[in-house]
Amino acid sequence: MTGKPTLAVVGATGAVGAVMLQILSQHADVWGEIRLVASPRSAGRKLVVRGAETEVLALSEEVLEGVDVAMFDVPDDVAARWAPIAAAKGAVVVDNSAAFRMDPDVPLVVPEVNPHAVRVRPRGIVASPNCTTLSMIVAVGALHAEFGLAGLVVSSYQAVSGEGRSGVDTLRTQLSLVAGTELGTNPGDVRRAVGDDTGPFAAPIALNVVPWAGSLVDDGWSSEEMKVRAESRKILDRPGLPVSVTCVRVPVLTTHSLAVHARFEDEVSVERAHEILATAPGVVLFDNPAAGEFPTPADVVGTDPTWVGRVRRSLDDPTALELFVCGDNLRKGAALNTAQIAELVAAEIGAV
Repeated sequence: MTGKPTLAVVGATGAVGAVMLQILSQHADVWGEIRLVASPRSAGRKLVVRGAETEVLALSEEVLEGVDVAMFDVPDDVAARWAPIAAAKGAVVVDNSAAFRMDPDVPLVVPEVNPHAVRVRPRGIVASPNCTTLSMIVAVGALHAEFGLAGLVVSSYQAVSGEGRSGVDTLRTQLSLVAGTELGTNPGDVRRAVGDDTGPFAAPIALNVVPWAGSLVDDGWSSEEMKVRAESRKILDRPGLPVSVTCVRVPVLTTHSLAVHARFEDEVSVERAHEILATAPGVVLFDNPAAGEFPTPADVVGTDPTWVGRVRRSLDDPTALELFVCGDNLRKGAALNTAQIAELVAAEIGAV
């Protein structure tokens, strides 16, 4: 290959695709041609990337010809069909869907944690983790490298944009129904005001929290909870790691938060944990409760790092830490991690 690699952004018109175009314009210019690709109904739209207006192309085999790296920000079924086609045409696929994350022949990569994994890709595909996993794994990975992770217990507080535009629209509609009222002070009044249409959520999301994300799997666990478990194990290369997760939707537009109980192989200290987190790539340590300093979604939205605060040693276990983390689920949780993986691949193929 000569010159800069050609990049295809498949799913350029979606919510994650829009953030991806911002990131491509903000990051170092490592790409040659950038093709914006979407479904046929979006073909012909004009979007701006790197300061230039670019026409969106319909996804087809022809559009994938000559592409060096293809980033997929599309539903699982679309990725399952088209990612192997792009790989067969010679592109390295970086997929943000769940279609290939647990495939043993597809590396699951977080550049701050396991960048080496990107080089071994038998299917020509690299997967990016779920947004909930990504909101914590950079910080947890840094601590694991020092202390050796022995177990995780996690509760997530997930923003509605994790359900896409329908999640955001549902929250805004429901807030308009309850704004200025005394709803939420009596049993069932919010549900009655919202009606039967709760959008993608199992219950009203305005003035409420919903302890459910994903679909039902075995023994009452949700698919979202099992994703965090399986993905954390794969990224950290700890297949037997005990991981227990409860996923909760909260009335926040963007940025996931997680309360993490992390148990390690050896005794830990807050002082050493602070040193590790303060210097870890992709992490912001924001931890001074006496001054009211700890991360919240309102602080973190629109930023790239994982923010960490409320770092405490467990009261009952000297090998365990409690911490609170926040990460923008559309940036590091989706578009940014995909772009970072693609940049690793671009550096690799550019050196060949």
